[in-house]
Amino acid sequence: MPKLKTNKSVQKRIRVTKSGKFMKMRAGKRHLLEGKSSKRKRHLRQRDLVSGAMEKTIRRLLPYA
Repeated sequence: MPKLKTNKSVQKRIRVTKSGKFMKMRAGKRHLLEGKSSKRKRHLRQRDLVSGAMEKTIRRLLPYA
């Protein structure tokens, strides 16, 4: 079998936990920050688990993760 290529753009955005789940950064922290509360911005700093619907797609893009 030939080797599978890793999608490098996804590799830079997603981290894999020890249990095999995928972590991503939350959206909404790039611009228009003045209108968001400090609490909301603080929670946007934390990583988030990828939804189960997207997990199958990401496993295909990161075959060796």
